[in-house]
Amino acid sequence: MSDVMSASDLRSLAEQSNAWPFEQAKAIVARLKRKPKDEVLFETGYGPSGLPHIGTFGEVARTTMVRHAFRVLTDDKIKTRLLAFSDDMDGLRKVPDNVPNKELLASHLGKPLTRIPDPFSNEYPSFGAANNARLRAFLDHFGFDYEFASSTDYYTSGRFDETLLKMLAVYDKVMDVILPTLGPDRRATYSPFLPISKTTGVVLQVPMIRRDVAAGTVTYVDPDTSEEVETSVTGGAVKCQWKADWAMRWTALGVDYEMAGKDLIDSVKLSGKICSALGGTPPEGFNYELFLDDKGQKISKSKGNGLTIDEWLRYASPESLSLFMYREPKSAKRLYFDVIPRNVDDYQQFLDGFARQDGKQQLANPVWHIHAGHPPKADMPVTFQLLLTLVSSSNAENAETLWGFIGRYRPGVTPQSHPKLDAMVGYAINYYRDFVAPAKTFREPTASERTALQDLRDALSQLPADAPAEDIQNAVYEIGRRDPFLDHKKLAKDGRPGVSLEWFNMLYQVLLGQEKGPRFGSFVAVYGINNAVAMIDGALARAG
Repeated sequence: MSDVMSASDLRSLAEQSNAWPFEQAKAIVARLKRKPKDEVLFETGYGPSGLPHIGTFGEVARTTMVRHAFRVLTDDKIKTRLLAFSDDMDGLRKVPDNVPNKELLASHLGKPLTRIPDPFSNEYPSFGAANNARLRAFLDHFGFDYEFASSTDYYTSGRFDETLLKMLAVYDKVMDVILPTLGPDRRATYSPFLPISKTTGVVLQVPMIRRDVAAGTVTYVDPDTSEEVETSVTGGAVKCQWKADWAMRWTALGVDYEMAGKDLIDSVKLSGKICSALGGTPPEGFNYELFLDDKGQKISKSKGNGLTIDEWLRYASPESLSLFMYREPKSAKRLYFDVIPRNVDDYQQFLDGFARQDGKQQLANPVWHIHAGHPPKADMPVTFQLLLTLVSSSNAENAETLWGFIGRYRPGVTPQSHPKLDAMVGYAINYYRDFVAPAKTFREPTASERTALQDLRDALSQLPADAPAEDIQNAVYEIGRRDPFLDHKKLAKDGRPGVSLEWFNMLYQVLLGQEKGPRFGSFVAVYGINNAVAMIDGALARAG
């Protein structure tokens, strides 16, 4: 519906929508009413001390959603830009766990990331440049509309000079903001400016002993020579401590919107105060919750825990990853392999429902935001969970076997007619090989479960080979209507007790060696009744 409604109608619905990208965009609209400008700048930050991970993607994806929501709310009459800013002038504090040539990196600790050799292949002039290239490659892969910015380039080219001189002029105000938040030891050495050593190239954490606002210089004691060194604050001779750096960047570039992780709430507040001291206006934004690994620990670029971009894309579509990012950005979420199947299938469900929704509902549908208001037509004949179960049941680790099942279940559906399904077949095979097969353990059925399985085998044998999924599901349901699988709290339409999920879970645990699966009737319809009967026979024989 959003494809055909007028821009004014769409804007009207957007103004009423409480979808979080619109809520964020409304804050930017209100900001412009207070301080009008011709262009709105959205920014995301990246620290290239480690490889880009999914958290990096999430920040860009979410910011892109807010940017599109803003364009809808303003009828696209205000120019917008998205700047992906790399903090590549930061000093390397520790060697990441997930990179090669660690000894090489260790010998350059403390230096700016763009002055450390490329440990991967010598293809790039520096470690920072190599990671920047990876960042840009994955942003380009997802088709993001962005401009890339390098901290090193901005400092050394003089783009920050004017604001750095302002920082020098309000030095005491900046110190008044930061010092109360530091411990005694750190307070004694803190300065918003970090000189780059002219002898070692290291980013120095040293106090300033003098400042000359007129000359635009600071003086410090070189820790290696104990000599006083006077250096300019412009032209890349220094960089700022990161809270001051963030504020300096917001001020210099006029950033209007930037989100950040929950762990940076205090930093955002401090940087906002410094930004105000510099004469700037802190950007709008919100603090998203962190991603956790399988052990509940925060994912980290340097540790390499959690998922990489490439890993997710080995097992699922980019759209499923975008859905994961859209959902509940202010709630902590496990970012591990087991979240993938649900997000793949939920994306398809949202896409299937979109065409049946009115305009208000569509603007609350994640696929509207994932696809910038123009979701593709839904056309996915089977679910990812069903494909996984088919691979598992048949040990079919090749696409041809899977397509044989699909073609019989949905005549006319081919890899050529449904390329997205063909891609999903490949994802399912990869996922099965890496995660399902190694964890496969078949549970022994109890005596009562053996009897139920035998009855299910007989019931399926009575059905025609081309029985629809609904008829198969009904037969499976009826066989499960017995102890210990009765659900007395959930009555069936005929008033009799319903069937608990334990019945269906038992089928997958005993027959397939997995905890859960898709709707069993749908699975049998695709897999084939004769194959399902043979599977039950095999399980009964295996159980002895």
